[in-house]
Amino acid sequence: MSGEAKLSAQSLACKPAGEGVPTHVAIIMDGNGRWAAKRGLPRFEGHRRGVEAIRRAVRSAGDLGIRYLTVYSFSAENWRRPAQEVSDLMGLLKRFVRHDLAELHANNIRVRIIGERRGLTGDIALLLDEAENLTRQNTGLTLVIAFNYGGRQEIVSAVRAIAEKVRAGTLDPEAIDSALVEQHLDTHGIPDPDLVIRTSGEQRVSNFLTWQTAYSEFLFIPDFWPDFDDATFRAAIDEYCRRDRRFGGLSARVG
Repeated sequence: MSGEAKLSAQSLACKPAGEGVPTHVAIIMDGNGRWAAKRGLPRFEGHRRGVEAIRRAVRSAGDLGIRYLTVYSFSAENWRRPAQEVSDLMGLLKRFVRHDLAELHANNIRVRIIGERRGLTGDIALLLDEAENLTRQNTGLTLVIAFNYGGRQEIVSAVRAIAEKVRAGTLDPEAIDSALVEQHLDTHGIPDPDLVIRTSGEQRVSNFLTWQTAYSEFLFIPDFWPDFDDATFRAAIDEYCRRDRRFGGLSARVG
């Protein structure tokens, strides 16, 4: 859909019992700063409200029967932001993990982190490891947190790892295919997103899941991320259910 999506809360167009609901929804959470500026508040307050929106989205995803929810929490390029803002974002990440991890675990939610771990401070790295290790055996919704993540960087790392195997003589170049590349991505074992939602009205992917979104549906909505709620999420899923996904082939609705 081009332009800003016009969404309204209504009954889902998906079939009963969750059939047709996307397995994997990925969200580019945009607009925290503009949300705050519009209200004369500091940017930190926008980011804090954004964390509350993540909590709502996790609950909604579980209620809707979505199996994987990926949130773009901090990109590899976000380190270029002012030092104070980066510090505030790291503080919010720590608070989210410390305060919410027990509840996520109790609700059978598995946490996975994608993104570059090398170079992170020890306290952040330990928190990310703790979140994954504690919830590793959970079988409900998988919450994928893209942290220090960049789609191009992820592909470069995968290519480098594959090249090392070729150089070591353990991999025949003729054996390299899409499936092999996917095995070397951060998201290995996670299905590609069915739907990517970006808030705030911006219409770009910002280096997010570059490989994985080749056939994803995209939805760009005008709401700033702190305003994203259950009604907005349900309206987005309703729009997805009305789409005709063809994956490069003919429409299943033709005929």
